[in-house]
Amino acid sequence: MPSRRILSLAPSATAILVDAGLGGGLVGATHHCDAPADVRRVGAWLAPDYEVIADRDPDLVCTSDALQRPIRDDLRERGFEVVHHEPSTLSAAVSTFSALPAAAGDPAAGEELRADAERRLDAVRDAVAGVERPVVYCEEWSDPPMAAGNWVPEAVRAAGGRYPFVAPGERSREVDHGEFRDADPDHVVLHVCGHGDRVDPSTLAERGWDTDAAVHVVDDDLLNQPSPRLVDGVEALAELFHPKRFEGTGGAK
Repeated sequence: MPSRRILSLAPSATAILVDAGLGGGLVGATHHCDAPADVRRVGAWLAPDYEVIADRDPDLVCTSDALQRPIRDDLRERGFEVVHHEPSTLSAAVSTFSALPAAAGDPAAGEELRADAERRLDAVRDAVAGVERPVVYCEEWSDPPMAAGNWVPEAVRAAGGRYPFVAPGERSREVDHGEFRDADPDHVVLHVCGHGDRVDPSTLAERGWDTDAAVHVVDDDLLNQPSPRLVDGVEALAELFHPKRFEGTGGAK
């Protein structure tokens, strides 16, 4: 276990540390984090309890995303050491798999986690090499409809799809019915932020977006969280888009 006392305010950071085998060093995490049951909860992602954080006496606090910048700055003003990451691309997300464990005191564990993620992504890319790429629409939010950006366009490409809605690294953006219709997607992936896999696929028809596309509901952590869950998401997308490539293989791993 790392010698440092680590407190995570970001679900992605928590997932990275746990997957790197460093969950035993966690002394606090938010209610939104998938942390070991005995880890003290320190409030919500955007509303942490600073008194509880101080009581946990962490050596390092982890934050992520632009929305947590004010929290990062506040914590630093209070004298805490904070490591903050805002990956916007797939490669930047994967780089945090080594950077966070290194900051937590175990660079070797981080390098192993990063290397495993890259191996898995390469395996998917190899499996879908030369395929005919379907057009894919990924919806991160439904009111209003938002096409997912950041690392999602690269995730779709790695999984063997085409994504004409947002360029890699750009923020998610609102799309209208006309743009959706003109793109004529073959697959629709609903991964609405904060909803897990509890999204009704009929939401498209209810808003008048009739489509012949295959509609998939995916747990939002698999595409919205820049952690090893994102690699799981790429593997899941590849199997949805190109199932024959993975028949009898036990998945893309």
